[in-house]
Amino acid sequence: MKILIIGGTGDTGRWFARFYKKHGFDVVVWGVNKRHDIAGELGVRFADDLDSEISSSDIVMISVPINITEKTIRDIAPKMPKGSLLMDITSIKTGPLAAMEKHAPRGVEILGTHPMFGPSIPDIRGQIVILVPVGGKCSKWLPVIRNLYEENGAQIEVMAAKDHDRMMAVVQGLTHFAYISIGSVLRELEFDVAESRRFMSPMYDIMLDLVGRILAQNPYLYAMIQMNPEVEKVHKAYIKQCNLLAETVKNRDIESFVDVMKKAAAHFGDTESALRRSEKLIGTKIAEHEELVRSIGRERALKHIYSGVVHYGIVRKLTSRTVTLERTGKTTELLIENVRLLNDNELFNWKAENLRNVSRDISVFIPHGSSPDVIKDVISGTCSVLSVEIIDIYNKQEKTSVTYRLTIPGDNDTAHVQADVEKLLKGIGCTVR
Repeated sequence: MKILIIGGTGDTGRWFARFYKKHGFDVVVWGVNKRHDIAGELGVRFADDLDSEISSSDIVMISVPINITEKTIRDIAPKMPKGSLLMDITSIKTGPLAAMEKHAPRGVEILGTHPMFGPSIPDIRGQIVILVPVGGKCSKWLPVIRNLYEENGAQIEVMAAKDHDRMMAVVQGLTHFAYISIGSVLRELEFDVAESRRFMSPMYDIMLDLVGRILAQNPYLYAMIQMNPEVEKVHKAYIKQCNLLAETVKNRDIESFVDVMKKAAAHFGDTESALRRSEKLIGTKIAEHEELVRSIGRERALKHIYSGVVHYGIVRKLTSRTVTLERTGKTTELLIENVRLLNDNELFNWKAENLRNVSRDISVFIPHGSSPDVIKDVISGTCSVLSVEIIDIYNKQEKTSVTYRLTIPGDNDTAHVQADVEKLLKGIGCTVR
């Protein structure tokens, strides 16, 4: 089955190119920038002859900026073959679906989709995908797309275009508007955000990260999301409530402020569950910091969230924002917000894959009735080795000789590790040959 992704060399298009390729589709991408190199990295074809690829595709996905989605649909849809599917992935639905209905030929099915996640998410599992079918115009393809996403762990929600845009006016429009306005206020006040982190509460820390997360991304994308036709009334309500609260503060009217907050809480509903979920979020950040505190003086590894680089060494110093590792006499200071603490198994596996490890063989006579495999497991579980394998077993004069091959991390003292293993073996009754 062939899918053509218009805009497939962009971030979101690339995500879906990987997804569909992984699930057996013949994926072809096209982008106005003609990035054949990106297609090569993805292991898919670039559509040099776009019209030919359109006419031979089972599915055409539109993954372009919101402001050119309808024009792109107008250009692409008329060239599609009967029985194929035209789908988009934009965050506004009324306009794109109207364009699909108008320009798709008879026999071409149409489906609006809105993945509620960005291309930084590694997997669709646990993510929400909204599907917006148009009555009677997606009977063949709706179950195909729905099953594909659901079988891979996505949560599917089906709704009408108008309902979608009303919902997104709050879910995306209000949320982004509020966070961007906070960032703009910080600029207006010439407020030192970095300095303020010295005095932050857990909630302020999380709020700053959410504001920064949005401000770090493509501003044109967020501007286009605000162009949702349902957003204007949401903005008016938001600004009205901001002014109302500001007026109660200006008038020193505590009771009116409390009244506004109580009414908002009553409408919100289950505030207790929200409190528990937010406590869990705060607790996660605190728990990692506490684990770093317990790691002072121990070897740990930290993976940079953005670069993927792993830093490892002895944890020497910890502040509320930074952690310092020491390795071979050199220190590295890292921002805690940029790294993830690897657990012992992850560090073990990383060393196995990335260090120049050393092999050492130890031959021993084992006690009568002992199991070579059990002794191997004992060595693996108690000594600083990456792996242990049995490379030789033979019987000599009613004694069993076993040779164990140790793989020792390249950053360890090989002689010291070997001595520890020999000491262990002697302690359980073995005789080193």
